[in-house]
Amino acid sequence: MWHIFGAIYCAVVHLALSRPYSWAMAKSSKKTTKKRTTRRFRPGRWLLRWALRLVGVVAVLVVLLGLLWAWVNPPTTLYMMQESRRLGGVEQDWAAMEQIAPIMARAAVAAEDANFCLHWGLDVTAIRAAIDAGGARGASTISQQVVKNVYLWHGRSWLRKVMEAGMTPLIEALWSKHRILEVYLNVAEFDEGVFGVQAAAQHYFGVDAAALSDVQAARLAAILPDPKGRSAGRPSDAVRKRASQILDGAATIRADGRARCFQS
Repeated sequence: MWHIFGAIYCAVVHLALSRPYSWAMAKSSKKTTKKRTTRRFRPGRWLLRWALRLVGVVAVLVVLLGLLWAWVNPPTTLYMMQESRRLGGVEQDWAAMEQIAPIMARAAVAAEDANFCLHWGLDVTAIRAAIDAGGARGASTISQQVVKNVYLWHGRSWLRKVMEAGMTPLIEALWSKHRILEVYLNVAEFDEGVFGVQAAAQHYFGVDAAALSDVQAARLAAILPDPKGRSAGRPSDAVRKRASQILDGAATIRADGRARCFQS
């Protein structure tokens, strides 16, 4: 019996000695948990975290769209949709580069971006020349115009220009020069509601893009900076003069190799 009382006594003593320690540990644990659950909310850090996530999502979407249009023909553009809504419809008929007269490709490059094969999307030399001219001349490359036409919107906006400058090197990295020029020739505006060289060839001359003559191609290229104010079918003296200069430029870039990146 004394053994039984001894065991009970030891158990009571052990319990009495251990309770303060257990209670202290529990109290400490509660304090830690409370400290963790009541951590101060910092809106600045939260906004930064979600802003970075949003930028990451947008970057992924841009890359995916860049890869998609590198192989799939864009069905339309924002500007085309705006013009279609305004005019009640637009003309466009996609033509692969093999269905476009080679002179048309050379004429467009000679007119809009003679160093197309030499730069990586932004023509630094042309930009410096435009700055020196006080902004009186344009410096957009064909690659920049493709980015603007396919991904962005028209109009003068610093936001658009910044986005354009940021996206152009990406498109240059994902697309071939051949593809960039092909898309450009198919989404460029040639008259009110007329988009793409195939629709333009039919609209002005009643022929397919593959059958364009040298003079016809040069006149189409000559109206690209101002398609609503110029006509390839009824060219002014200024358009005729510009078309003649474009023909000389097309011959030059063919001879010196600056057409090699898009024509064999």
